[in-house]
Amino acid sequence: MIKKIAVLTSGGDSPGMNACIRSVVRAANFYGLSCIGIKQGYQGLIEGEFVHLDARAVGGIVSKGGTILGSARSKDFMQAEGRKKAYKNLKKHDVDAIVVCGGDGTFKGASVFMSEYADISIVGVPCTIDNDLYGTDYAIGYDTALNTAMEAIDRIRDTADAHNRLFFVEVMGRDAGFIALRSGIAGGAEAILVPEIKTDLEELTQQLLKSHNSRNSSCIVVVAEGDDAGHAYKIADAIKGKSPYEDIRIVVLGHIQRGGSPSAFDRVLASRLGIAAVDALIAGKSAIMLGQNGHKISELPFEKAIKHHQQLSPYLLQMMEMLTI
Repeated sequence: MIKKIAVLTSGGDSPGMNACIRSVVRAANFYGLSCIGIKQGYQGLIEGEFVHLDARAVGGIVSKGGTILGSARSKDFMQAEGRKKAYKNLKKHDVDAIVVCGGDGTFKGASVFMSEYADISIVGVPCTIDNDLYGTDYAIGYDTALNTAMEAIDRIRDTADAHNRLFFVEVMGRDAGFIALRSGIAGGAEAILVPEIKTDLEELTQQLLKSHNSRNSSCIVVVAEGDDAGHAYKIADAIKGKSPYEDIRIVVLGHIQRGGSPSAFDRVLASRLGIAAVDALIAGKSAIMLGQNGHKISELPFEKAIKHHQQLSPYLLQMMEMLTI
């Protein structure tokens, strides 16, 4: 019988984490369970940074970005001694189960911990703006980050048109081009560079020439930060002298994509998955990541979630080719 649930946020923060924390706490209270928050992710587990959470404590946080519990990457948790300390703290506070909110690294840590201490049930909720987690159509935070990037591209277009400029706009996505692909399509970019496809600088130059010859007063190239040819600055340097646009500017959106109030979609998704996590723990389930596929809640073992990565949609890639000519 589960009587006390803990919740933590780990890895990179994403908009909607607070909405998920709120959902877990209130769902637990609804079922008559107590709930505590663990500050600073797995490091907080080791250092015993536990705080009692009730419905009042999580009031007013659904609209806030970031995470009220804080987040950190813990090297200590990678060591057996660190995990042993974490386990002792959980038992000291009579914690039966944990909801972990994060990405691939978070679930890897949970999987290792459970292999050593199977009496603590753990369920994962996907939170990453990169949206590259296998087993869910959308991760919490992706929609907000995507819209932030799109709005920035729209604003850059205005100034690019006014001065006949070529802009390289770098968005987040070191290993995954989900933000770049969708924000580029939505923002009407003339070219989109993603890490999943090797960048052909000659082909990019030809695209810029086509854009210029079509009398486009401006041109925008969206670049995922992990593109194989390098960051936006490196790519811009590589085509200098080849581009028909003499005035070239680079904008790196960076962590602006992580912050801000979560979108309605992310708030609802986070609330739904938070409740589903509590339901799963009460039902005796563990070592799974919950997700949303279509309109249904899905469950995937940690083992599969951390071994695979979501792929870019072939249809969206085809759209990119058709729309950036």
